[in-house]
Amino acid sequence: MTGLPVLSIMTWAPFVAALVVMFCARNNPLLVRIVSLIGATISLVASLWIYFEYDRTAAGFQFQEEFALVPSLGITYLLAVDGISVLMSLLTSIIIFAGVFASWTVKNRSQEFYALLLLLVTGVYGVFVSLDLFIFFLFYEIAVLPMYLLIGIWGSTGEVRPQGIFGWAFGRTGVGTKEYAAMKLTLYLLFGSAFILVGILALYVTGGSRSFSFLTFQQMTFDPTLQTWVFLAFYVGFGILAAIWPFHTWSPDGHASAPTAVSMLHAGVLMKLGAYGVVRLGIGLLPDAAVEWAWLVGLIACINIVYGALSAMAQTDLKYVIAYSSVSHMGVVMLGAATLTVNGLNGSVFQMFAHGIMTGLFFALVGLVYEKAHSREIFKMGGFATMMPGIATAFTIGGLSSLGLPATAGFVAEFLTFLGAWGSNYSWWLFPGVIGAFLTSIYVLRVTKQIFWGPKSEDPHFQHLPDAIGTEWAALGILVFVLVLFGVAPGLAVGPIDTATVPLLSRLPGQ
Repeated sequence: MTGLPVLSIMTWAPFVAALVVMFCARNNPLLVRIVSLIGATISLVASLWIYFEYDRTAAGFQFQEEFALVPSLGITYLLAVDGISVLMSLLTSIIIFAGVFASWTVKNRSQEFYALLLLLVTGVYGVFVSLDLFIFFLFYEIAVLPMYLLIGIWGSTGEVRPQGIFGWAFGRTGVGTKEYAAMKLTLYLLFGSAFILVGILALYVTGGSRSFSFLTFQQMTFDPTLQTWVFLAFYVGFGILAAIWPFHTWSPDGHASAPTAVSMLHAGVLMKLGAYGVVRLGIGLLPDAAVEWAWLVGLIACINIVYGALSAMAQTDLKYVIAYSSVSHMGVVMLGAATLTVNGLNGSVFQMFAHGIMTGLFFALVGLVYEKAHSREIFKMGGFATMMPGIATAFTIGGLSSLGLPATAGFVAEFLTFLGAWGSNYSWWLFPGVIGAFLTSIYVLRVTKQIFWGPKSEDPHFQHLPDAIGTEWAALGILVFVLVLFGVAPGLAVGPIDTATVPLLSRLPGQ
């Protein structure tokens, strides 16, 4: 390491803030918020510095920090970033910074809430910058486990109507309750973690280098048979977090029950860890298997896109609409990765960023609407734009990005992904992708019109609703600005992404 350990500062600033919150800010809610905001701000400044200082001409992994932790096992504290992780770190910083403002009104045990939120985001940063796979896995678990408490304690319980052949089981298992959502999410993700750990240990044992370093593994050529099943282990393990079908069901329940900032991090950043893991470890270390299993990854991604969009259309709870839309949009992310083309993979990573910002904005808005109207029932609300024009405008911009309107980040991401799909070995993937985009436009425009721009509801509870005020504007303003900025100037994201995806794909057989 030479110079300032900027990656460590970015990663550990939230953790230090969490410690200060727990030990020095007891019974002082304002100090808790200020310390949390300082921790998020330090990480945001560090991620911006990394973004602007990253040498795109040299490319590769930069800002490397390394020292041995357990030399006998080859476990090393090894941090570095390439073009992909630079953008993912920036995404994380923007979401947690906005999330602190979105949680400004949390009153119940705010000290523990912010501490767990900051601990979670420490794990997210660690995943994006770690190149030692053992440390990578530890950070991955740190990012996942706080969700159980954040949803189980501060979440909300919704009403889910028993229906279908399994309707009898809904009441018995507590479907719709925050406790059910927290437990389901945790069990699913721990199940996926087992696959990831097995895959990492398999590479470590067969590699014979006594090192967990990603850079060391990248120089090896693993046996094709080993690659085949390890890639599947990584795909299932990380794919569960990326909400691949049919392991996606934890995601809508988790989104709907989580408090606002947790939903923002959950959909905006955590789900991206899954897609990032597939790209970084699956494609990066197992190129032969990536080509072999591309058809499966692409097929399931197509199912995700259409199934998620259709499910979103069927919802009456606003938060469930956004939750299922995330399942659909994560399908676009995985489709871009499956194309194994430069355009497709660039679109995949861009979609991670664009969807992270867009869905973070959506959940911040849903939280504000619920806080002011005390309802998430879409067809009970109406005409809110006359009372809350700021929230209505922000929601409309987020919706237009979601359906892929030009000049928004969502358009660029989907366009690159669809371009990659058409140029791949399975050009028919383009059609489910386009159908998903069309379905997205239907449910987004319907919801936006019903809640904000349609006839005013006659319900007396909805007659005098305030617009966003004070710190509530901070989260909305930041996220809307970023969404439009990266749509108008997509080179801000494609530039660093391209420096990582081109070398990654050059390692594939036949390239």
